[in-house]
Amino acid sequence: MNDTLNRLAELLEQRKLADPKTSYVAKLYGQGMDGILKKVGEEAAETIIAAKNPNKQDLIYETADLWFHTLVMLAHAGLKPEDVLAELARREGLSGIEEKASRKESAQAK
Repeated sequence: MNDTLNRLAELLEQRKLADPKTSYVAKLYGQGMDGILKKVGEEAAETIIAAKNPNKQDLIYETADLWFHTLVMLAHAGLKPEDVLAELARREGLSGIEEKASRKESAQAK
């Protein structure tokens, strides 16, 4: 699975240099973070709707769209999938309550 994310991240980096007239991803980059976030929001809503319906294939399809556009967002911000995976690994074994408490403590220390 990591290989797929890494290959896609590499492709998204390459698309930063592509022509927006011929590359959907380059067109998204051209819209800036606001345009990318709008698309992430649309895909999130479609994923929620798909999750409420019995067709599992629709949920898979919409989740793939959401993940894809989230990866575009990360790339635009100069981040890679491994940055998020490292954070998930850091949280592994922590309860959600502990993790949220550590965020509050960190924010108060700033």
